Amino acid sequence: MRVLFAGGGTGGHINPAISIADYARSRDKDFEALFIGTKKGLETKLVPKAGYEIEYIEIEGFDRRHLLRNFGVLKKLAKARSDCRRIIREFKPDCIVCTGGYVSGPVTMAAYKEKVGALIHEQNVYPGLTVKGSEKYVSYVAVSFDETVNLLKHREKCVVTGNPIRTEILKADKETARKKLGIDMPFVLIFGGSLGADRINETVVGMLPELKKNGGIKLLFGTGERNYEKVMTAAKSVGADSNIEITPYIDNMAEVMAAADVVVARSGAITVSEIAALGKPSILIPSPNVVRNHQEQNAREFERLGAAEVITEAELSPEVLYKRIHDMITDPKKLASMSENLKKAAKTDALEKLYELMLKMAEQK
Repeated sequence: MRVLFAGGGTGGHINPAISIADYARSRDKDFEALFIGTKKGLETKLVPKAGYEIEYIEIEGFDRRHLLRNFGVLKKLAKARSDCRRIIREFKPDCIVCTGGYVSGPVTMAAYKEKVGALIHEQNVYPGLTVKGSEKYVSYVAVSFDETVNLLKHREKCVVTGNPIRTEILKADKETARKKLGIDMPFVLIFGGSLGADRINETVVGMLPELKKNGGIKLLFGTGERNYEKVMTAAKSVGADSNIEITPYIDNMAEVMAAADVVVARSGAITVSEIAALGKPSILIPSPNVVRNHQEQNAREFERLGAAEVITEAELSPEVLYKRIHDMITDPKKLASMSENLKKAAKTDALEKLYELMLKMAEQK
């Protein structure tokens, strides 16, 4: 089966596409994939690293604050749609899979014109602008939550699959990971997403003196590439500590997340799905800068299940974060309870369901 994938910008759009491609490759010895993205996003690094070919188009999202700027966006959209039609004709895919982000828009339009079956996946409860704009062009809209179906016009196309979770996440084992990484003490993983998060970065830097003074905790802190130098400059004043590791991007996320005792992160849909699959007690810090505040909704649902603690940005401070981490790390019974509650909430068969939809589209070609 030959499949064209589209999804770009952040790891939250790219990693699900790579996960689906990896799963399909494991099921089909003749599987071939080609990705479409832009040169501005993380796909430039993540897709080649995963072993897949990628072609680039020029496209950007609509500017909701400065409407006049969208004339240029519409011009780029027309060119991108034409480029996507050319790529489809040349690659001749059996089906097309889009995982969101504005790069998916021209791809679904081109798929419709070229009469190739396509699906688009929505990670969150509330569908984004690209998904709403693409639903009329695709064969299926794969959604992660039952509630999403009622928020779309073409309900007959909706299939509830859950969020695709990387195979390496599903296979990861805590003891194996800790042994490989040489971890023999409480381990906390903190990251603010593939691009980083200024507010989380500032808070963690402010927490470093307390963490270094009290010791007893190993920390891996992913800053995001655009923030790394700024964080390192601020962290140097604290001084080096062998138990504190700061990195711009975490390449072995499955391994370090499996090894962690506590995860501190944003509450995007893919992140919370992976945390649930691994049964990781977490402190979730929802981003306030998202449509319909969907990250806080994700976090509050986990909190309601007794599976996570939530700190809003308004409540966030170095003192608050350090206390939450310390209280969780020193309470094994609470960690065990949170882990069990997470595993009950986890959906781990999304890749299988999405692959079945891909096979249906390929058969209908």
